[in-house]
Amino acid sequence: MVQLYGQTLTRRQVSERSGMLSQFAGVRLMTLGDGVERGIRMLEFRTGSGLRFTALVDRALDIADCDYKGQAIGWHSPSGFRHPALHEYEGEGGLAWARSFSGLLLTCGLDHILGPEEAPADNYNYPGKKSVRHSLHGRISTIPARLTGYGERWDGDRCVLWAEGVVQQSAVFGEDLHLHRRIEADVGGNEIRISDRVVNHGFARTPHMYFYHVNVSHPLVDEGSRYLAPVRDVVWAAHAGEAYRAQSVGYRTLPAPRANFREQVWQHELDADADGLVPVAVANDRIGLGFEVVTRKDQLPCMYQWQNFQAGQYAMGIEPSTHHALGNTAARDRGEMIWLEHDESRSYEATFRVLDGQAEIDEAERRIASIARQPEEDFPAPSGRFPNLAEGSRS
Repeated sequence: MVQLYGQTLTRRQVSERSGMLSQFAGVRLMTLGDGVERGIRMLEFRTGSGLRFTALVDRALDIADCDYKGQAIGWHSPSGFRHPALHEYEGEGGLAWARSFSGLLLTCGLDHILGPEEAPADNYNYPGKKSVRHSLHGRISTIPARLTGYGERWDGDRCVLWAEGVVQQSAVFGEDLHLHRRIEADVGGNEIRISDRVVNHGFARTPHMYFYHVNVSHPLVDEGSRYLAPVRDVVWAAHAGEAYRAQSVGYRTLPAPRANFREQVWQHELDADADGLVPVAVANDRIGLGFEVVTRKDQLPCMYQWQNFQAGQYAMGIEPSTHHALGNTAARDRGEMIWLEHDESRSYEATFRVLDGQAEIDEAERRIASIARQPEEDFPAPSGRFPNLAEGSRS
């Protein structure tokens, strides 16, 4: 059954009330036409509940806009949703990724995540390529997808909006990794479901790293908004040491925008529920709006929290990851790098859920606290304990 406008309706009853479902909900393909966004294909999803979001076909089918009943959730940075043809992957010492950094979801990978690094490339068996220079967060988020389908699907009296595509990160004498992505949302629902599968289409043994950069902003992010997570241990903070308390911004409570704020990044060790799920949420009690990100511990065992409260760039990131914040070289040295042989794959699932009203925020907080109660102090001392992620040791 479909929940729309305070009623529970069958498929027939929905059809009786409109000429087309698009009156209430649907998926629409369009092309952006101006500025740095010109030429990008975009899918707009409307569920009929007040949830609207867009997926950029030409940007790895990542999620750009996201709003609920007119309230923005997804982040729009000054860079805009830049066309991939304008992107210079190796520019600015590997930091040019920041010129294409905007939206609710940016996918990071497929063979590298985190900061610029040089890594061995002997696995590709090409004498002229002894190493590869990786830029910030990898290549995948600025590669266009091949759109394989989109639309609506009725299953009895339930209707699912969906889109699918394939994103190929490939090179001669290099990696040949394919990301197969499916996006779903229920008509009348308040959640977005992402199902990803990364496949080694090539015949060389290839490294694989992956994480979701989920970016939320105002009005969800505001002074007093809260970060809720089943934190067992605060493992690491990029700003630890003398600068740990310098900005007076801990991990739990969000401040107002600040003119000279320097980004802070934390890594938390989170517990999972009985089904292996890890929920993390941001809650704004003042306006009764929350947003929850749910992933699987066995797929994405690590979690970063990105705080960018600088005026004009005001955002916070929820970042589930395959690897620790230590980076590519450390993953290899620790025996934690994921290696994919020909036709081997890894699958990932993520659910993004709007929390509408204080009752839903309270229920999410209760569920999260029942898994693990996060530290009450704002600046818990980072333990430096990075759990073993080597194959066979992942929990």
